[in-house]
Amino acid sequence: MTNPQSESRRIVSSRHLAEGEGWEMSEFEFGLIIAFNAFSRWMTRCMAAAGHADLNPLDILILHNANHRNRDKRLSDICFLLNIEDTHTVNYALRKLSKAGLIVSEKRGKEVFYRTSSEGASLCEAYRDVRRQCLLDVSGGTGLSGEELRDFARVLRGLSGQYDQASRAAASL
Repeated sequence: MTNPQSESRRIVSSRHLAEGEGWEMSEFEFGLIIAFNAFSRWMTRCMAAAGHADLNPLDILILHNANHRNRDKRLSDICFLLNIEDTHTVNYALRKLSKAGLIVSEKRGKEVFYRTSSEGASLCEAYRDVRRQCLLDVSGGTGLSGEELRDFARVLRGLSGQYDQASRAAASL
């Protein structure tokens, strides 16, 4: 049975942003903040368990993206897919991953293409195994079906477009 008091409680991180209309968005944003930080912590701990403890969340995302579908990728491809505006942070991570021997690069004309090395691909597989053991195989899981998770992912991608549009609007003020 649902507690009526908990339904009316507004759980937000910044009360001043939750006044008046739109408090639901502030509550959603607080959920995003918590989920983002939990996901970041999860990625670094999963990668540490897979055998590489010195990568930060952005490094890990870029490594997995470079490994995605076993296709070479340019800096612009990685930034576009991960929706990262600051190419310098991605470029720094690519250099760090390259220095660690996890990715290799190849210059073709004016473009540089990146892909995982055999060591990087093996690390991605080890990460996948830890992920399966610690996240996917746990009893109970999220309580959501695969289709519900896919629907939730669609909503998040849609909201990311709303935030992107709002950021463009704010930049023009």
